[in-house]
Amino acid sequence: MSHIPACLNPTEEDIQLLLSAKAHLGAQNVDSHMLPYVYQRRDDGINIINVVKTWEKLVLAARVIAAIEDPQDVCVISSRSFGQRAVLKYGIHTGAQGLAGRFTPGNFTNYITRKFKEPRLIVVADPREDSQAIREASYVNIPVIAFCNTDSPLEHVDIAIPLNNSSKHAIGLGFWLLAREVLRLRGTLSRKESWDIMVDLYFFREAEEVEKDQEAITEKPTEGNWEQTTEGADAAALANAGNWEATEGDWAEGAAPAADWAAEGAANSGWTA
Repeated sequence: MSHIPACLNPTEEDIQLLLSAKAHLGAQNVDSHMLPYVYQRRDDGINIINVVKTWEKLVLAARVIAAIEDPQDVCVISSRSFGQRAVLKYGIHTGAQGLAGRFTPGNFTNYITRKFKEPRLIVVADPREDSQAIREASYVNIPVIAFCNTDSPLEHVDIAIPLNNSSKHAIGLGFWLLAREVLRLRGTLSRKESWDIMVDLYFFREAEEVEKDQEAITEKPTEGNWEQTTEGADAAALANAGNWEATEGDWAEGAAPAADWAAEGAANSGWTA
């Protein structure tokens, strides 16, 4: 990789992450502008993305983002559900503005709108799904960085990062690598230390998966309490076993005056007179 300094070269772990997340698997169709990023075509028609060029564009995008003084001037956008969580996490960790969900028309061009913004740079997860944001950015001369698949249109895109943006793991990993590289270039994170933020936090999760995890977390303490209560009840019962015998003996002794009550009742009644 002669295009970037040696310190910015990827490690073996970074390449393994990209391959395990299937970030190199493109679509069956190829846009003419994405041909330089295609390594080869498989027999089943899937185009393989060159991972080396993916890393080069990631580093280039990170250097552009790190050059902006105010992190709030960077706007990260994702209309697709797969990239919404990654966009929000990226905004939290780097200080950028995260726009997850539908992009409201006029956010960059109509100053009357409530969510009007004037960013200096935008990063989108999919040029096709986020075409409205890219179109408005072109009207006001805002540079655009986009994660692009092999069939993604590159109109008005200044820096294209070749990546499988249709996979939730690949798009999450892409934003995680970009955020880590930005923090390293800013000096917040050292290259000799590993980032303590797990890449799993950038992955999209279904609502059902979140509910199952929450139920599992809430059920574990209750199960332990039930076991403790049953064990405590058994121990108390064993401890009081001798008391039951003692109380039975007391009841037997206290039953003797019952005969006296019967005799007194017969003596005081007037039926025998």
